[in-house]
Amino acid sequence: MNAPTGPRIAGAPISWGVCEVPGWGFQLDPERVLAEMREVGLSATEFGPDGFLPDAPADKAATLEAHGLSAVGGFTPTLLHVPGHDPLPGVEALLAGYDAAHAGTLVLSADSGGTGYDSRPELDGAGWALLLSHLDRIAEYAATRGVVAVLHPHVGTMVETGDDVTRVLEGSSIALCLDTGHLLIGGTDPAELTRQAPERVAHTHLKDVDLGLARQVQDGRLTYTEAVGAGMYRPLGEGDVDLEGVLTTLDAHGYDGWHVLEQDTILHGPPTGVGPAGDVHTSVQNLRKALGR
Repeated sequence: MNAPTGPRIAGAPISWGVCEVPGWGFQLDPERVLAEMREVGLSATEFGPDGFLPDAPADKAATLEAHGLSAVGGFTPTLLHVPGHDPLPGVEALLAGYDAAHAGTLVLSADSGGTGYDSRPELDGAGWALLLSHLDRIAEYAATRGVVAVLHPHVGTMVETGDDVTRVLEGSSIALCLDTGHLLIGGTDPAELTRQAPERVAHTHLKDVDLGLARQVQDGRLTYTEAVGAGMYRPLGEGDVDLEGVLTTLDAHGYDGWHVLEQDTILHGPPTGVGPAGDVHTSVQNLRKALGR
């Protein structure tokens, strides 16, 4: 029997409230998160923040294998705009551990240098030039390790808005992580971006969003963190993202990368009952239906 082709579906610990931001909320233990990933029908995951999985590459790989999960790679906030700071050595050290888990995707965000995602500094021309040059350097190095580096536009980072994304597309050759939620919150229609530059999409984070809450973030009535806590992210298919438009365009252009399901959430204590896994299960089922599986 031939192996299935096309996009692959994966999960991420953020859907269980596991996040790199200090004070984000109650952090579930890996055993529960990884077990529930398998229970809802996922067979692969991104790594999650530092400390979620064991640091040693072999131990990290063994933990995932014990739960029947493959490794996608990891979300990696990286300082790219600070003069005198070279991000490449850190990337080199990180990718040295990718081999053990057979991970193939490095998901970069342009770290603001602050804490959390509620604000970011302005970037001048020199800062942009430095950021773009570092993106190309990292992408070129990752390729030598057999890893695809992608830039993840993300609220509260140096690449957030539509203008920021355009600068990256025009000023660097790095591929994109199409995060449908962060793009929409940042003011970019993810379906339109996919139509404009399908060849630049090498990875996806599929999120759905309550546009009413997103607009409150855009106009400053809510911080990003407050909006996440208020339920801005919805199960896939239950928000305002044009998921069909995104998937149709990607399929037409032969996209065969990962579809990572994410629903950022903040837990205020140990969840009772089904917990976050219920929404993730809904997203898995809705995505499979949308993909015709």
